[in-house]
Amino acid sequence: MQTGVLRVLRATAASWWRHKELRRTDQTGQAQRRERETVLRDLGYLKQAALLPNAHVICGEGGTFIHLGWTTVSTLAPIERFPLATLAVARGTPLIDIRPVTDVIAFAKLPRVARDGSGDSEPWGAGRSVSLTTYIDMVEALGARIANDPRPRQSI
Repeated sequence: MQTGVLRVLRATAASWWRHKELRRTDQTGQAQRRERETVLRDLGYLKQAALLPNAHVICGEGGTFIHLGWTTVSTLAPIERFPLATLAVARGTPLIDIRPVTDVIAFAKLPRVARDGSGDSEPWGAGRSVSLTTYIDMVEALGARIANDPRPRQSI
């Protein structure tokens, strides 16, 4: 494991208000245990982000979301203030930045990303899902920026 990743996760866990409060009230042992649990949980999220076929990070005006199949980790903060998402993107997880998207109605009508890497043959309608690469094609057409693009490169 990279020590830089662990350093960031430990610092983030130690900065949480609840953990700070435990330390302030001389409950250091409990604070350390909770911080360890938090770091282990976040390491699990990073591992899932690296292994799952449709894992991705979405950043918009409403916050940042890490989509991991059946699990979503989120915050109301932009990606710049969400170290876990920043680490996932730095380690290669696709990032879909929807902040430049102006047509929110069209965006809201997009199908969801399939949890297991597959997609429906007809991706429109209630409950429909598409593969991550198809979703990226759709959202990019609306103006989103993509980092760590998982789509195969096409040479011209």
